[in-house]
Amino acid sequence: MFLMRHCALTNVGLQRNNNEDAYYASASQGLWVVADGMGGHAAGEVASAIVVDTVKKAIAAGASLEEAIQQSHHEILNAASAGVGGAGMGSTVVALRSKDNSYEICWVGDSRAYLFTPGDGEREAQFRQLTTDHSYVQMLYQSGAISEDELDSHPEKNIITQCLGSVELAEVQVDKIVGDWHPGAIILLCSDGLSDTVRAHKMKEILSSTQSLSGKTNALIQAALDGGGKDNITAETIVAPTRLNLFFSRAFS
Repeated sequence: MFLMRHCALTNVGLQRNNNEDAYYASASQGLWVVADGMGGHAAGEVASAIVVDTVKKAIAAGASLEEAIQQSHHEILNAASAGVGGAGMGSTVVALRSKDNSYEICWVGDSRAYLFTPGDGEREAQFRQLTTDHSYVQMLYQSGAISEDELDSHPEKNIITQCLGSVELAEVQVDKIVGDWHPGAIILLCSDGLSDTVRAHKMKEILSSTQSLSGKTNALIQAALDGGGKDNITAETIVAPTRLNLFFSRAFS
């Protein structure tokens, strides 16, 4: 077996009266999900809850992470058609599935995953974004219309190009990356309430601190609140698994 440590927190922020984010965190299932709903009160939170509920149930039934996320897209559409939540509701998602010493991350929209790798005396700690936003400014950057420095400050940075529940899409594009865990590594999953407010160098500084995992996660939330807390804020931190047995299969079923 592998022992997984994690911490998951959400906060309504300072300028909203409802929380449209939802999350799921299960070390026993090896599954972590952050969903950021949209559509207003009694709609966005319905959409994000559908995503979390659908993904965890689909994974438990044997679906792949990509299949589970695609299924949640259809479940939001079906719910809206049945008058549950609201017309036009949707959600972004980023999800991590860990098995043995490997992981996969899937996402739709602009909820993000980051990887923090601690220094070892010979090299500095590293912090990098693993996901690529499905957003208008990302398209501008990839086309060469704006520079990397303009990504965080562009006035239209919150416009996403696809989300779960979009009535224009029969299927969503679920992007995926896979990787191997390294000792001491931390993967951060978050909604844009964190990533839009707290710069990467500050996240790295917090994850590099000597605080406990819960202390680091609380500090990330607090940094977003200190930055204005304009949106709901959700953060999940997952530490590289500790090996408890020497014989494992590293392949995903």
